[in-house]
Amino acid sequence: MSGTISSGRAAGRQSGTAPGGRRGGRRWVVAGVVVVVVAAGVGAAWAAGAFNGSGSSGPGAAGTSYRTSTATVRRQTLTSQSTLSGTLADAGSYTVVNQATGTITWLPQVGRVVRQGGAIYQVSGAPVVLMYGPVPDYRDMSEGLTGADVRELNRGLIALGYTTRADVLAAGLGMSYFSAATATAWEDYQTALGVTVPSATVALGQVVFLPTATKISALETGISLGSAAAPGTAVMTATSPVPEVTINLDPSLESEIKVGDHVGILLPEGSHTTGVVSSISKVASTNASGVTTIPVEVTLDHPSVARSLSSAPVTVTVTTGSVPNALVVPVDALLARAGGGYAVEVTGPGGHHLVQVTPGVFDDAAGLVQVTGNLTPGEHVVVPAL
Repeated sequence: MSGTISSGRAAGRQSGTAPGGRRGGRRWVVAGVVVVVVAAGVGAAWAAGAFNGSGSSGPGAAGTSYRTSTATVRRQTLTSQSTLSGTLADAGSYTVVNQATGTITWLPQVGRVVRQGGAIYQVSGAPVVLMYGPVPDYRDMSEGLTGADVRELNRGLIALGYTTRADVLAAGLGMSYFSAATATAWEDYQTALGVTVPSATVALGQVVFLPTATKISALETGISLGSAAAPGTAVMTATSPVPEVTINLDPSLESEIKVGDHVGILLPEGSHTTGVVSSISKVASTNASGVTTIPVEVTLDHPSVARSLSSAPVTVTVTTGSVPNALVVPVDALLARAGGGYAVEVTGPGGHHLVQVTPGVFDDAAGLVQVTGNLTPGEHVVVPAL
């Protein structure tokens, strides 16, 4: 006798409507666990009327060749969670482009972290320094000039302690103005770097602007000590030294996660940490295998716990809601009825019988589901044996 039980939760996803007419939304899309059919014969037995849900006894799973066990129906606070796979790696990817002319006389070791104000390499003995900002170095900067690059320079010199915001703004033309205070601060900074003849002008190629501190990941092919430094030549690639988690999210689960969600992260060595969803791409990407995903970035609350890890797989748990005093059974106790709806197989001194239930919130991480129906805490339902 062939069974007619199907994956009830898959059916819920396809219909998009939860039992009772409520839209599935977050709780139904998150239900990505495949329902385990306790016994293939149960669905056919239901269709044939062997179990009517009113307390009739029958062989149930115990009478089949499937190995089964039982779980206790109980009440508890149920947290709706979705478990997703992610990759932990250094954030960002940057290419350092040289704009100076001369000979490369110093290069950092791969893996070195350079922070604002530090030399990222040297050309003809002169340091090329890192400042933070998204606008690249593209021109000489001197007193009287205005622009986003000047604003980045002023902010960097203030952060390094060579001038103050009040001094920069004293000219009354804002942070984007290269003032006399900017020129003085730049000269003082060069002196601290060991430049013997500091200049009030920031020559093109003296500064590299990148969004954040930089971890050198690789030198470009052909770049070594003694190489010619030509303007427009890529010198090295780099990342941020701060690790983050990237989730390649199935588009069908997009509604299950939003920016600002707090998540749990299981690291490869078994320890746990936490993070926050920091960005969700508005554009899906398709890999070489034709699989389409949406990139999601998670910022770690405590990055130091993962600094030694690189391109490591992690498990991310997203909490989407909580229900107090919920009637709870294991997810794999659910059976999809042949005519629609769900049931669980209750077992006890009187034998086995099916009880119709309506699923509510799923906790995929714990393998539990909220149900409503003619069940009592302390009863036992049939589940697959481990």
